Amino acid sequence: MHVIKRSCHVSLDALPCCKQAEGDSALEEKGREELKSAFDIAMERAEKLGEESPEEIRKRDLIPQGERLAARYLKGQCNLVVELGKYDDEDRGHVAEGVKGVLLRNLDVPKNNVVKRTNRAAMEGIKSLKQDKGGIENVYSKLRRLFKHYEEEGLEQRRQAYEALKQDFYMNLQQLAQQQGVPAGISIDVEHHPQFQEQWRLTLAKLDSQYRTLVEEYKREMESIP
Repeated sequence: MHVIKRSCHVSLDALPCCKQAEGDSALEEKGREELKSAFDIAMERAEKLGEESPEEIRKRDLIPQGERLAARYLKGQCNLVVELGKYDDEDRGHVAEGVKGVLLRNLDVPKNNVVKRTNRAAMEGIKSLKQDKGGIENVYSKLRRLFKHYEEEGLEQRRQAYEALKQDFYMNLQQLAQQQGVPAGISIDVEHHPQFQEQWRLTLAKLDSQYRTLVEEYKREMESIP
């Protein structure tokens, strides 16, 4: 009796199609998971918003108004006290919170006249919002001494650092020029060299950071004063 053997040969051409189908399925599943994840995140946010009290909602709306008011004030476009007086007592506190945040962030080392003017305006604005005028003046005394030191002793420190960096950079460029066969005595414009300007920027930032650390400390003191 003859046994008919059935062929078990499977065309290899079919395998890529199967793999592609599996790959498409995996991508679709991944897409559904990502969509579900994004949906869940959106729902969580919506739930959190729904849980906000009327007071929290009002605060969230009023603080940005205070931030915009502070920006106008620093540009000299409005009277801070008058504008705050337009709000009732309950809302004024939230608006003032936004104002104080912007004014504090704008206090910085007096590196130029623009920053000096901004500092004066910010300090006047912050003081107008504080109940403890004596307490805020005590902090201002320390801040003014720091600013004075920055403009006087700090200025000399920055001048010396600039000259030292300029001299070092000149010597390095001169040595490099000699190695490349450039005739000695050639004029080198160090101060306008991009690498020198970048190095000075980093050096200046490092010098200023010492002062900014103290400025941030005084800001925290201001925030704690009622």
